[in-house]
Amino acid sequence: DVEALHARAAARREAVVTEEMLQDLPEPVRRYLLYTGIVGKPFVSTVYLEQKGAMHPSAQGAWVPLEAEEHYTVDPPGFVWDVTLRKGLLPLARGRDMYAGGKGSMLIKAGSLFTVVDSRGEEMDQGSMVRCLSEMIWFPTAFLGENVSFEEVGENSARVTLADSGRSVTGTLYFDEEGLFQDFVAKRYRMAKDGYELETWSTPVYEYGELAGLRLPVRGGAVWKLAEGDLEYADITITSL
Repeated sequence: DVEALHARAAARREAVVTEEMLQDLPEPVRRYLLYTGIVGKPFVSTVYLEQKGAMHPSAQGAWVPLEAEEHYTVDPPGFVWDVTLRKGLLPLARGRDMYAGGKGSMLIKAGSLFTVVDSRGEEMDQGSMVRCLSEMIWFPTAFLGENVSFEEVGENSARVTLADSGRSVTGTLYFDEEGLFQDFVAKRYRMAKDGYELETWSTPVYEYGELAGLRLPVRGGAVWKLAEGDLEYADITITSL
């Protein structure tokens, strides 16, 4: 999957980011990108990162430790996420979440052997693409791509749209007054008992730090904003990028 992802990747733009490239962006987005430190840095084409953390599938479930690695391409946008959930030294499950070629898919195997989830289709395409957009915060030069557009909606927020393979997804980015990214909120399909439900999804940032010479989020969560209350189901720390 990773080899196929990289085979689609376009060559990196032979340029560095300049402050002039940010002039026409909405003010909160311009302030955010200046804060990250991308001015003077090269455009990114591929990304590899490692993660640790915990997640749980339901409000009643226990938190389960995880380790993961993720590969991204910027043009075209895509990712492959390889995660292992553990109990002590024992692997409880292995998962692969992916967006590539305009298609999303999720595969989960119990004990790395028995398939418990193998999901594809239009809802997965949309959900995986929204995830791809939300995680561009770890390689912010991607926000300067021709397939990304913005609309200012407040002093500290902006709507962002990513286009790919004849589809587009939109979310809202929230920042503080200094330019630190704080949250991404969007409508995203969630797997439910009877199929999929379109729900509000949020990825708040808990900690900032330095990764690959940039000021970036190093720890964040994933939250479903459900009618019965918030369901925080992931807490992830980036250990290398």
